[in-house]
Amino acid sequence: MDYQIIKDRINQEGVKYQDYLNNLIEDIIKTNPDTLDEKARNNFETKRLNLQRSARIMKTYKVSGNLKEEIKKINEPLTWMVITENWCGDSAQNLPYLALMAEENSNIDFKILLRDSNPDIMDQFLTNGTRSIPLLVSFDINGNELFRWGARPKVVQDLFYQWKADGIVKPELYKKLHLWYAKDKGQALESEFLEILKTVEQD
Repeated sequence: MDYQIIKDRINQEGVKYQDYLNNLIEDIIKTNPDTLDEKARNNFETKRLNLQRSARIMKTYKVSGNLKEEIKKINEPLTWMVITENWCGDSAQNLPYLALMAEENSNIDFKILLRDSNPDIMDQFLTNGTRSIPLLVSFDINGNELFRWGARPKVVQDLFYQWKADGIVKPELYKKLHLWYAKDKGQALESEFLEILKTVEQD
């Protein structure tokens, strides 16, 4: 797909992280859970929990000195396009960190596209053939892809695969996943981005 198509979509439909959160808040406020069937109610509760997770990270997280230094070395305009959906638990646990990292340098334009509204864009960036989210793709001003990241830090992705192989059922699987996120507090994500940004600089 021509980058101009992606750029136009980002300009037309991409939202900043705070607007993404505001849209989620509005969605929750406007919804009366008592009118929902079981599936829709579960989806509503997931969104509400995701908002709480994201808000907690936004209030408590500070970009570490080493990573902040690396981010500030970016001296040309970049786009960090994130493809996600607000019901995604991994997005709730990772996007706040990514958004706050991006705020450290005005050269980074951090924009979010919703996956289900942009399947043609999503399908250009599949992970092992799947539409895994969240997915961050970084482009330079000429539309060259510099790197991509998602959907989880590698250390917990490997754990997740192992838990599945061990036969852990979904409710317990996701409970373990979110407990890991709560204990890690963005450290694994920071380590990965520190290495990613160093590699991009060398290129």
